[in-house]
Amino acid sequence: MNLLELTPSGLYCPQADIFIDPWKPVDKAVITHAHSDHSRWGMKHYLSHHHSGEVMKLRLGQEISLETIEYGETLDINGVMLSLHPAGHIPGSAQVRLEYKGKTVVISGDYKTEDDGLSQVFEPVKCHEFVSECTFGMPVYKWQSQKEIFEDINAWWKQNVEKGRNSVLFAYSLGKAQRIINNLDLSIGEVFAHGAIWNTNQALIANGVKVVDIPKVTAEIPKSRFKGAMIIAPPSAMGSPWMKQFSPYQTGICSGWMAIRGARRRRAADAGFVLSDHADWEGLITAIKATEAEKVYLTHGSTAVFGRYLEEVEKIHAVELKTLFEGENSNLEDS
Repeated sequence: MNLLELTPSGLYCPQADIFIDPWKPVDKAVITHAHSDHSRWGMKHYLSHHHSGEVMKLRLGQEISLETIEYGETLDINGVMLSLHPAGHIPGSAQVRLEYKGKTVVISGDYKTEDDGLSQVFEPVKCHEFVSECTFGMPVYKWQSQKEIFEDINAWWKQNVEKGRNSVLFAYSLGKAQRIINNLDLSIGEVFAHGAIWNTNQALIANGVKVVDIPKVTAEIPKSRFKGAMIIAPPSAMGSPWMKQFSPYQTGICSGWMAIRGARRRRAADAGFVLSDHADWEGLITAIKATEAEKVYLTHGSTAVFGRYLEEVEKIHAVELKTLFEGENSNLEDS
């Protein structure tokens, strides 16, 4: 019996009768993280890391049946030893380790290898088979350090203040937004959050994640208070009537896709910052080699290019796995 199978409902462990990040309703779902392409509505029972708990309830409904565990905690499910390990993608993101009769498989979900100061740092887990994303699995994707990127963001904000403009920075509401908030230079001005981001902040704070608690943009706040401020908003707010209250303003986008020439222009933003919650080319290679896996399954992204590299250069057996996981896609929904 295979420890892991791909079914029409998603990745399935027959021995434990559990699905990992299923895309169709099932009885028992183990969730790697709370982004919407991995954590979907309709499961009878969910299992996730503790830091994903309140966000999943916020997104899927308070009534869901949810069990949460800590990193490294082990569950025996019909002889299959299951544990969660840090993925470094966003708060609560986890790799799922399954062990049965001497064989170990790890499903990584989404991950990054740089310490962002917010999420638990990625932890390589030795295994026989490893399921890896490769959203940015091409050599062109090489990230600057987080320190350098936030120096650029803060310099852009300061420059806008000097020119009498407010700053609106677009970032995904779970993970990216909190990472930005925690690294802004608060001596420059006030920081405000769009309601969707503020709600997510509160859910994470309730779970013990250390996020700077900034105010929510509301109708009661006078426009004068936004002078020189930084407003953090989801990509869905771009071009919406909601934006008018911040005029005059400059806009910026944070995404790994900003590494592609023309991406910022296509999004009609004034500035683009290459900040991704996914591993870059080198990060992917380093993470995979650290697992010492004999076989690697690749999901979403540049699976063909990256798989060929693993086979020909690293001599690691790689298999493309067609899933419905979207990763950090071009519309910035998982940036």
